[in-house]
Amino acid sequence: MDTTLRALVFDVDGTLADTERDGHRVAFNRAFVDAGVDWHWDERRYGELLAVTGGKERMLQHWREVDRAAADAPSAGERIAELQRLKTAHYVALVGAGTVRLRPGVERLLRQARGAGLQLAIATTTTADNVAALLRSTLGDDAPGWFACVGAGDVVPRKKPDPGIYHWVLDRLGLPARQCLAFEDSGNGLRAAHGAGLRTVITPCGYTAGDDFEAAWACLDGLGERGAPASGHVGGAPWRGVVDVACLRDWARN
Repeated sequence: MDTTLRALVFDVDGTLADTERDGHRVAFNRAFVDAGVDWHWDERRYGELLAVTGGKERMLQHWREVDRAAADAPSAGERIAELQRLKTAHYVALVGAGTVRLRPGVERLLRQARGAGLQLAIATTTTADNVAALLRSTLGDDAPGWFACVGAGDVVPRKKPDPGIYHWVLDRLGLPARQCLAFEDSGNGLRAAHGAGLRTVITPCGYTAGDDFEAAWACLDGLGERGAPASGHVGGAPWRGVVDVACLRDWARN
């Protein structure tokens, strides 16, 4: 069985960048103000809603909790879609202003992987516009072109923890799961990647530190940089160092 590593598949929110608290949450609240909706998500409430993947789904969950009849009305879908449009515009503006930055080690690893001939891909529940804005703001205008495949938003009918987005990405890469590694930060993301057969490197963020990561191949506090190594567990054993292409290839073989 050929387990040669050929592609890295990344989640976005919380994995490439810690976008949730000061990015998406702020954008949602600004959209609510624009639309005259009497909602405000503080950090605690937003953390609760992160159990639901997808922005539209998150808003609908909140709406059902505060006004079930209105949330189930025939016009609710249009209202949610408009809120999502407003929210995306605010998020793109926040990212463009430099509010959101990549997590340590992310840019280094992406550039190393490209130089080593590995394919890069994205599997996320956020919208394609959000992905492109983050990549351009943090890596340059050409960065979206670094990725052979971007699975984002509603390209599949069910979002994480359903594995559909990873199956979609693998189909377009033309690779079996055993030749890819996934990078995630949450329990929902881990279940999605694991359900598609991918070994998964977990780097939790603030909102997901308490999730269940027992099925992860690796669970680390980050990717590490020279002078600031990451630490955690890989394959059930303690590990400390900098995540680079050489160690990823070693992990994929074992």
